[in-house]
Amino acid sequence: MERDDLIEYSLPKKGNVGLHDENEGSKIRKKIYKVTILLTVVTVLEVFLGAVIKQDAAIWPLVKWSFVVLTLLKAGYIVIVFMHLGDERPWLRYVVLVPYFIFVLYLIFIALWEAVAIKGVLSYFS
Repeated sequence: MERDDLIEYSLPKKGNVGLHDENEGSKIRKKIYKVTILLTVVTVLEVFLGAVIKQDAAIWPLVKWSFVVLTLLKAGYIVIVFMHLGDERPWLRYVVLVPYFIFVLYLIFIALWEAVAIKGVLSYFS
């Protein structure tokens, strides 16, 4: 009796030429390069904004919100690509991604609400 846990499923079986041809492999590599370049560009943009613009600048609140937006876009793109959610039907993508974005917006709301509350308490004591 042959043990099931010893079978190598990733290797082609006898008589099979392979799992996919060179054209399919080329498409996969192009997708990997595209994902890598896109995520690298967005990350470099975030780092550049954080390094160049000082925190006391008038534009700093816009920079902070751009960090939030770019991070959410990167996270959504990572979920779509690496969890193969992009291959699913659109309604399934929305079922997974929309609650995530709503939760993040809720966390931002709570953080801002508490910041205003703490600032009000501190101004009361001073």
